[in-house]
Amino acid sequence: MGLKNLIVVPFLSVFISCFALHAQESQQKPTIAASTFSLYDIAKSIAGESAQTFMILPFGVDAHSYELTPKQMAKIAQSDLVLYNGAGLEPWIKGFSFKKRAVDISTFVKLRELSADHEHHEDVHKGHSHGESGFDPHYWQDPTNMILAAEQIAKELIVLFPKNRALYEKNRDTYITMLQNLDTAYKTGLKECKLDTIIVNHNAFSYLSLRYGFHTEPLSGISPEAQPNAKNMIKLIKFIKEHKAEVIFFEKFANEKAIKSIAKEANVAADVLQPLGNITADEAKAGLGYDAIMRTNLDKISKALQCR
Repeated sequence: MGLKNLIVVPFLSVFISCFALHAQESQQKPTIAASTFSLYDIAKSIAGESAQTFMILPFGVDAHSYELTPKQMAKIAQSDLVLYNGAGLEPWIKGFSFKKRAVDISTFVKLRELSADHEHHEDVHKGHSHGESGFDPHYWQDPTNMILAAEQIAKELIVLFPKNRALYEKNRDTYITMLQNLDTAYKTGLKECKLDTIIVNHNAFSYLSLRYGFHTEPLSGISPEAQPNAKNMIKLIKFIKEHKAEVIFFEKFANEKAIKSIAKEANVAADVLQPLGNITADEAKAGLGYDAIMRTNLDKISKALQCR
C-alpha cells in the first residue's frame, strides 16, 4: 500500500465517523409540533437549530377544516412538545392522546369572546363550530398576544431543554422586539385614516381591528368556508356603496367566488388579506414569516382605509 493510500484511508474513516455522528445528533434533536403558522413561527424562531420544528398543517391548507392523517397523528403523538392554538380552532384535539408535553396556548393569551354578531354569522363545518368555545380563536392577529405566546413557548422550551436556556432567552427577546416594532408600525400606519371599516370574506381580523381602532364588515362568520346567503351579499353591496369602499378582501384558502362577485357588482377591487392561520406553499418557499406578512397586510389595510 502506497503512502497516498495510507493517508486517504484514515481520512475516509474520520469522514465517515463524523457523518455518522452528525446523523445521530440530527436524529436525537427534540421535535416540536405547532398547529398553526403563527405558533410555528414563534417556536422555530426561538428554538432555532436546537430542535426540529414542524407545522402540523401542510402549507396551503385551511386551518379550520383540515383533518389529520394517521401518519400525522403518530408523528404528533411522539413529539417532545406540541403547541396548539386552542379556543376551538382544532377539532381533532378532542380525545387526542399525547404521549409527551402538549400546550394549549390560548390559555396564556387574552381571548375575545364571540359577539352576538359573530354568532349570527357563525357556521357549523363538518360537525364542529368555533362558537362551541365561546371565543374567537384568531388571537394571533394581535401582536401583544403573540408576545404572550412567545414568552410561554420560551418557558416551555427552557423547562424541557434547560441546557439551551441562554439561546432561548436571547431568541425570545429578539422575537419580542420584532413584535413590539410591528405593533408600533400598525399604530403609526393606521393612526389617521379617512375610512374606518374594511370588508372581508370572513371575520378573522377582530383582534387586529380592536387593537388598532378600525372595524371589519364580514361576508360570513369566522370560518372562511361559510356559505354566504343572498341577503348578506345584497346587504354588503349596499354597505360598500354607502361607505365608498374601494377594495374588499378575501383569503387564498377561501371560496373567493362570492367575494369577487360582490366586488364586480359594487365596482370595487378585490385583494388578498392573509389571516396567518396558515400560509401558502409559495409564501413558505419565499421564506416569509409572521413579521413580513403582517407588514404586507398593514400596507393593504392602510390603503383600504385611506390612511395618511
